[in-house]
Amino acid sequence: MGQKLSTKITSLEVAKLAGVSQSAVSRVFTKGASASAATVQKVKKAADKLGYRPNVLARAMITGKSHIIGLVVAYLDNQFYPEALERLSNALQAKGYHILIFTAPNSSDGIESVVRDLMDYQVDGIIAASVSMSSSLAALCAKAGIPVVLFNRGQPGSGLSAVTSANVKGGYRATQALIDAGHSRIAHIAGWNGSLTGTDRQQGFEDAMANAQLTPFAIVDGMYNRDIAAAAARQLMSGATSPDAIFVGNDHMAFAVMDTIRTMGYAIPKDVSIIGYDDVPLAAWAAYDLTTVRQPVNRMVEATITTLLSQIEGTDTYLQTIEIDGPLIQRGSSRLPKGQL
Repeated sequence: MGQKLSTKITSLEVAKLAGVSQSAVSRVFTKGASASAATVQKVKKAADKLGYRPNVLARAMITGKSHIIGLVVAYLDNQFYPEALERLSNALQAKGYHILIFTAPNSSDGIESVVRDLMDYQVDGIIAASVSMSSSLAALCAKAGIPVVLFNRGQPGSGLSAVTSANVKGGYRATQALIDAGHSRIAHIAGWNGSLTGTDRQQGFEDAMANAQLTPFAIVDGMYNRDIAAAAARQLMSGATSPDAIFVGNDHMAFAVMDTIRTMGYAIPKDVSIIGYDDVPLAAWAAYDLTTVRQPVNRMVEATITTLLSQIEGTDTYLQTIEIDGPLIQRGSSRLPKGQL
């Protein structure tokens, strides 16, 4: 027979061993609660001996505060999100919060199911990274007193605060760099047209082309999907006339575009310049050396946490839409502007 599992230790057992009341045990494990140094020492010694850990969810039922933040993300295969979530997690833990990470399909039904689960866990707040929320779901969170901040995804009219990079400016900056390098047949493989992030970057592309009195060679919705972006690149480069530069809506797709173009025998940037968006660590690798618009992740994380915690603590309940500008990082996948050769 296998070894029998021990039953869960209760605060009452700890209190008996420590020779204190059950409420004293509760005070010792409640942040900010009053307990003498002697009581703290006795309770922690007894808890260590018995292997006791306080039930955080049960405490949340009493105090109304779990110190748990729910992080919801649509997908993690885009290299931007593992890095961003790690920084969000580290920063929130430094503020005394624990993290629950859920993935959700980018559909109204999928996100609603996940958010309802998070509400059951009594989370203090929710950060939704690259997912959209319906207005009814946002209203449900507001009714439950759970603040929600959108990270890297704007959603006008949702009634939710949002933190993004300055996507229109970034798209404009990337396109202007290609124009300054002497390109004129410039295509855009956009992010998903169902997201404000994708449409804003496309708007920046179109504005820069219009100001230069250039017509876009092509605009294709890459859906933030590697396979779709690769297929788009193959189609663009297979025509009788091909683009001499492509601005891609994020780095994740740009890597697929570069791989595809190289397998077709074209040289980058000799035959075609490529610029991405995000500046994930892989962009700096020699294999890609990708010119890209940097998303200022640290400042986006700081703004997201400041906004969320101020709403949780009630110090600032106003909705905020924060855009943070990021620079173009010039690398070897695109020609230098004329005059810098």
